[in-house]
Amino acid sequence: MQKFDKRYLQMAGIWAQNSYCKRRQVGALIVKDKMIISDGYNGTPSGFENQCEDENGVTKVYVLHAEANAITKVAKSGNSSEGSTLYVTASPCVECAKLIIQSGIRRVVYRDAYRITDGIDLLRRAGIEVEQIPISDEN
Repeated sequence: MQKFDKRYLQMAGIWAQNSYCKRRQVGALIVKDKMIISDGYNGTPSGFENQCEDENGVTKVYVLHAEANAITKVAKSGNSSEGSTLYVTASPCVECAKLIIQSGIRRVVYRDAYRITDGIDLLRRAGIEVEQIPISDEN
């Protein structure tokens, strides 16, 4: 499974490059039965300008995280994320962790740790398997 985990994380990293955010580009994939059922990257809601930061370089309050985009996209498609794995390039925040819990995702694999661990702590409290796999482009 570790081989697939690394590959999906690499793919999430490639997907993150679609983000227009300058401060941090994050990508996410939801995988179920070795099939990608959704994807997402951080950015503004549909129909908004593709600019994540204001003139002072501060992230706009309405920017969606990659996990939220992937979860809402799978919900809109009519597929179920129940029992799936979320691959994300940065550890989830607490708001995304709540969405992950409610969406039925059972496992979260992330690449980069964020300095605030509230999201990871909440996922573990909910019994969701959480694993960090630090990878580089060479892995």
